[in-house]
Amino acid sequence: MMQIYKSKADDASIYSCQEIENDCWIRLIDPTKEEMDKVSSSLSIPAFLISQVLVEKELPRIKRVGSATLIVIDVPYMKDKNIKNKYITYPLGIILCDDSHIITVSLKRHSFMDEFASGSIDEFFIYQRNRFLLQIFLKTSEVYLDMLSHIDEDIQRMEKNTYYSTNNRLLIHFLDMQKTLVYFLTSLQANSHVLERLQNEEVISLLEEDKILLGDAIIENKQCIETSIIYRDILDSTMDTYGSIISNNLNTIMKFLAGITIVFSIPTMISSFLGMNVPLGVIGNSEFSFIIVCIVSFLVSFIIACWLKKRNML
Repeated sequence: MMQIYKSKADDASIYSCQEIENDCWIRLIDPTKEEMDKVSSSLSIPAFLISQVLVEKELPRIKRVGSATLIVIDVPYMKDKNIKNKYITYPLGIILCDDSHIITVSLKRHSFMDEFASGSIDEFFIYQRNRFLLQIFLKTSEVYLDMLSHIDEDIQRMEKNTYYSTNNRLLIHFLDMQKTLVYFLTSLQANSHVLERLQNEEVISLLEEDKILLGDAIIENKQCIETSIIYRDILDSTMDTYGSIISNNLNTIMKFLAGITIVFSIPTMISSFLGMNVPLGVIGNSEFSFIIVCIVSFLVSFIIACWLKKRNML
């Protein structure tokens, strides 16, 4: 899908175009070959600059080809709320053309990019391409922090269910979240290298205001990295504790079952002894033999049960 946007010079309103014009934003979302060829021929840029971003495992980097500069970053994406691994990262390519065009290329439609397209981002002008790039970095960090907060809520919610658990279902969920945090941390660290290159090298020309914005983007990205590390460490300790809880809960259940087995084996044992083909004296001749055996059996069982409870074995 290809969408073309422009912004007016006198205000921040965004409107869509049918054809590629000067100072426009070309948004490509999983584009077809025809759309890539059209953009490539119209802007005189190599088609492979666009196609290589459409690889799911493309790494964040900066690449200069002719008059175009490709900047690839990893952005978070929520696949589906109802599946286990619902968070993942996808590459987002930003191509800055010297002829005042900016192109964004992605495999998926990202909701935070829709905010740019709708004009809901403050002080956003398409013709300020370098500032647009830095605003994408800032917005990406916001999305990372938002998804990390959702992961933290999931961790806290599942912690409440671990105290009496004896199965591995929650442990598998914890492993899935740990995998997500590893993906996030790896992507954020790779994005950090891109930001450092923008700061230390003359990749793009930045105004003084843009340099301040770049500093803010670096700080926000570092905050995302630190938050990911904190949540990963919390999750590691939670998984260790959860393993101990499962083991203790199983031990408690086994202890209870063993105690119950001992208590209920007493009547069986007494009945077995008295059921032998031997003289039982007064008990065997009494018409209350059955009642006496039952009372004695349950009395002994009750005494043993109390003793086990006192020893914390039941």
